[in-house]
Amino acid sequence: MLYLAYQIQSDLAAPVRAAARAAEALFGPAGAIAAPTAARPLAAAWHLMARAGLSHARPSYGIDRVTVGNREAAVTEVPVAATPFGTLLHFRKDIDIAQPRVLVVAPLSGHFATLLRGTVRTLLADHDVFITDWHNARDIPVGAGRFGFDEHIEHVIRFLDAIGPGAHVLAVCQPCVQVLAAVSVMAADGHPATPRSMTLMAGPVDTRINPTKVNELATSRPIDWFERTLISTVPPPHGGAGRRVYPGFVQLLSFMSLNINRHLKTHIELWGHLARGEAAEAQAIRSFYDEYFAVLDLTAEFYLETVRLVFQEALLARGELRFRGSRVEPRAIRRTALLTVEGERDDICAVGQTAAAHDLCSGLRPHLKRHHMQPGVGHYGVFSGRRWETRTYPIVRHLMLSADRS
Repeated sequence: MLYLAYQIQSDLAAPVRAAARAAEALFGPAGAIAAPTAARPLAAAWHLMARAGLSHARPSYGIDRVTVGNREAAVTEVPVAATPFGTLLHFRKDIDIAQPRVLVVAPLSGHFATLLRGTVRTLLADHDVFITDWHNARDIPVGAGRFGFDEHIEHVIRFLDAIGPGAHVLAVCQPCVQVLAAVSVMAADGHPATPRSMTLMAGPVDTRINPTKVNELATSRPIDWFERTLISTVPPPHGGAGRRVYPGFVQLLSFMSLNINRHLKTHIELWGHLARGEAAEAQAIRSFYDEYFAVLDLTAEFYLETVRLVFQEALLARGELRFRGSRVEPRAIRRTALLTVEGERDDICAVGQTAAAHDLCSGLRPHLKRHHMQPGVGHYGVFSGRRWETRTYPIVRHLMLSADRS
């Protein structure tokens, strides 16, 4: 009923948004910015009304060219492997030099992998980059089967195998646990595509350390409460009709509720920029929220298993996580260099939660381990923005280069 109610509300609001778009369009392609000074406040209000909705389609990565060395290279998105639940996407560059191959494992937590376009753009200068381009569960037919915690780990292993031996892996936020588990399984099995380095950025390896509001929410209720309250069934006419999911709009509302005053203040600022004709300032805000309001549904089994295994029981941190019935042993990792990265002001994944991976990877010699805590940044600043580009990324790049030489 939750999803059906949302769909009905969205359908009812669509004519209002369309009317607001039509009213703003009277001022030409530039909309509110192009309106006469006296009309801008009203046109700006129409603009905000037209934007008052969510998108369920993946935005574009928008990476067509990147600077490599002293020249620009064209970038083409090439699917390398795919399942109903995700595509291994290669950002192929028009260059004739070999660069370290790296798999970026994107979060599967309510947004599309395009949330990491800035991370990818930075990496592309020095690396051959692939990403896990997750699909929206509401578009995946029920007949495609289940996608749970084990299936996520299997996808990481499968994609690393498709890239081939000698690659690197970088996980951002939520999938740090699955990536550490996948590399542990590959190392224990002697898999030839076990990565040379593993970078874990702001991920919940041990949520018992410095619990945040997100952690406290996950442990405040029994798992059956999450299933009863947050899981819904995709309604027609979507391709995944009948599939049980954790809707992306629920996840978005949960995140926004943590900082609702900040989001309201930002939209008031957007109205002000439009009313004053400040195009650049308005576009910066719109670009962020175009991505933020593009939501992706998670399969019910993946969401519930993640809440229970990672946030409620911390099984990997306690040495009790199992994959396909066998215990996951991070101490089996002996040759994959490890870098953990945390943000000083991260209120989603607190300091210490990701660094816990070092104690788990007890089979690694000290020179193969490194931790970086970036001062002055919150969660998103760990993998995007100026400090990521100028301070954190050089450490990531050096780790991969060092691992290739060892």
